[in-house]
Amino acid sequence: MVLGCVIHGQGDLRIEELPEPEPAPGQALVAIRYGGICGSDLHYHRHGGVGDFRLQEPMVLGHEVVGTVVAYGEGATGPAVGTPVAVHPATPCGECPECSDGRANVCRDTRYLGSAARTPHVQGGFASHIVVPAAQLRALPEGLEPRRAALAEPLAVALHAVRRAGAVKGRHVLVTGAGPIGCLAIAAARAAGAATITATDLLPRALEFAAAAGATACVRADDPDDPNWPSDEMDVAIEASGVAAGLDTCLRRVRRGGVVVQLGMLPPGQSPFAGNLLVAREIELRGALRFHTEFDDALRLLAAEPSFDALISGVRPAREAVEAFGQAADRSQSCKVLLDFAN
Repeated sequence: MVLGCVIHGQGDLRIEELPEPEPAPGQALVAIRYGGICGSDLHYHRHGGVGDFRLQEPMVLGHEVVGTVVAYGEGATGPAVGTPVAVHPATPCGECPECSDGRANVCRDTRYLGSAARTPHVQGGFASHIVVPAAQLRALPEGLEPRRAALAEPLAVALHAVRRAGAVKGRHVLVTGAGPIGCLAIAAARAAGAATITATDLLPRALEFAAAAGATACVRADDPDDPNWPSDEMDVAIEASGVAAGLDTCLRRVRRGGVVVQLGMLPPGQSPFAGNLLVAREIELRGALRFHTEFDDALRLLAAEPSFDALISGVRPAREAVEAFGQAADRSQSCKVLLDFAN
């Protein structure tokens, strides 16, 4: 029996029995062990969509998944059957100008697990068994347990954002928003050699996770006079909160000629921001979407750094997905919550 977490509309998440998948030519069958609940999964559950992408049909959620290879379809090759693997969630077209330019993360015709960006929707990985293109499987590095490996996808997002910022070694980095992605951006900046990392958030518990991830200063976002604000200006700012106020903080705190990377997904429609500062201070504003080769880098970093375990704040059986989504949405208590499909 295959169980899956299927979203039918706003607030309508169901645990359903799904058809047993069979790998087609070029595909692999994977028994999923863990799936990380992402902010986009929460948006589908709470709002019926993410940004401008709205649910048009039932969809299996999830794109942060790890498991074990069960079988291959005709002509498919990859890690041996029984090997623990992480699943790269993107299938770029390989033909568009962006793919040809080495920027497959912004492919105009990509397929991404658990996404309503196209119709029919791309079904996700929150199921006990799934089939995916065999090329999307990555064997886990030696010593990396599946539980921690479930962080690979969001860590890859964070690594890409830090790379979009340029050189951060020896520099002061600001990260606004200390949710799971923000905390992983802090960890990514630390791994890249940032000298100082300031994190902001509204919630004390979130700032505790930020400190565990490597922030050297933690500041209440709603208190401009917080004594924890460093006296020096930031060289780089990564906006991970997904709200206009976070972007405003980045633009006002980064130094002249600094770089701001918008990582958090802003609400649909127009978002006001202090655009004149881009001109007056010659600030560079860059977007960061998903990742490409950083997925493999994320797995290697996770294998080398057991400290990432501190960001996993809960693991619940997949049958308790509704409760797990509620736990993940409570940022006053949680960072990353995983679903366990083996229990």
